[in-house]
This record gives sequence, structure tokens and C-alpha cells, in this order.
Amino acid sequence: MTALTVVAHALTPALRGLVLGGDAEPDPASVEAARELKLSADAVYAGPEQAAVRTAAVLGLDPVVEPALRDREYGEWTGRGLEDLLASEPSRVAAWLERPHTATPGGGETENDVLARVADWLGDLAAREHASALAVVHPAVVRAIVLYVVDAPAESLRHVDVRPLARVNLSYHSGNWSLALTP
Repeated sequence: MTALTVVAHALTPALRGLVLGGDAEPDPASVEAARELKLSADAVYAGPEQAAVRTAAVLGLDPVVEPALRDREYGEWTGRGLEDLLASEPSRVAAWLERPHTATPGGGETENDVLARVADWLGDLAAREHASALAVVHPAVVRAIVLYVVDAPAESLRHVDVRPLARVNLSYHSGNWSLALTP
């Protein structure tokens, strides 16, 4: 059995301002809050974003940076705020918000693309047979992992709220990943 803890990276100005994509430094206060977490694992991974790598470092961990754990690709919308996009491209944004599983944001990835990417990574991780693993990733990746594990459709993403430094525990046993509710 493999135990996996997935941690959302520290808050960034982009998350606070609903800016899509990018690679912002985490907020100092959120980094300080991360210092309070006591986490360890046999294997540690991080998405390539500065906030993910920095959060792992603050936890005293030396992660393997894993490109498959990157935030969703937003194409030409990368670095733009949702409010700005709603004002300038209301019909495209509405289509994307209504059908994130099939609509691409400005030429980027659909939610189904992200789900497939994290599913492949989870399969690779299960094959490595670690007793415990930890991954520090963008909140969008935490959401995708949860949807994949509970076999929920990508349309369900708006029902999963992932805040900075949130943790999800998973376990892999007999060929399946499961949410592991722990005290």
C-alpha cells in the first residue's frame, strides 16, 4: 500500500486576485503558515511552480520537481485576471466556465486534459511502490487529483474548493487510489 499526501502550495497574489496561470512567488504570510505543517514522506514531489517548490522547501523537504504536476495550461489567458477576461471576452469565458471539461481557456488545457495528466502521474507513482509520498502542487492540481480518485466527472470541479495549504490524504491498494480520511 502507498500513502500519498497532496498539499496545495502557499497562497500567491495570483490566487488571491483570480489570475490564471503564471508562476508567482508565494505570499510571505502564507509561507510562514506553511512552517507550522509537520509533514514527511519517503518520496517528495512538487509541481514546477515557484510557490510549490518554495512551500516544499519551507516544509524542510527536497522535492523532485515533476512537470506532470503543473498547474493547468491557460494558453493566451495566462497571467490575465478573471475579471479582466469577463469584461473583454464574456462569451468565451462563459463557455469555458460552463464546460471546463471540454472548453479550452484561450488555447490551453481542458479540465479533462489535466485529469488525464494527473491520472498518468498517479499510475506512475503507484508503480514505484513507495510506502509514503507527498506532493506539493497548485490547488487546481489537488482538485484534479480528487476528481480522478473519486471518479467524478470534470464538470464537478467547481464543487471542490481547495485553499492554500489544504491537504488531501490518499491511499493506493489493490490497484486503486482512494481518499483516506484520517483523524
